[in-house]
Amino acid sequence: MLIGELAERAGTSPRTLRYYEAHGLVRARRSANGYRVYDEAELRVVREIRALLDVGFGLDDVRPFVACLRAGNTSGDVCPDSVLVLRRKIVEVDAVIDRLGAVRRQLHTQLTQAIAHREETCPRRRT
Repeated sequence: MLIGELAERAGTSPRTLRYYEAHGLVRARRSANGYRVYDEAELRVVREIRALLDVGFGLDDVRPFVACLRAGNTSGDVCPDSVLVLRRKIVEVDAVIDRLGAVRRQLHTQLTQAIAHREETCPRRRT
């Protein structure tokens, strides 16, 4: 299939596909007239890339998943290198959740103190 068809079927743009190709994630053959021609398997690869990028993985993180698919696996996350990336990403997400929890607690404390202070220093109007 040509780049436009792959882009449409994968829900992306030709420019994005060329970007993935430049980073060695997507493979294309060249036709006699120089057009990029993609195998059907590249659709699965592009969908895997997009799904991983959508949840916060970087291009380097995606490489083991692509390699796993290219090795003939039905899923990109079954290979040992992919599992390592998943484990590392979970640790990163847990750290972000912990930081956000601390921020939330701090904001809640500040809000509680601000409300208490306001009630002490700003008398309500009587109407």
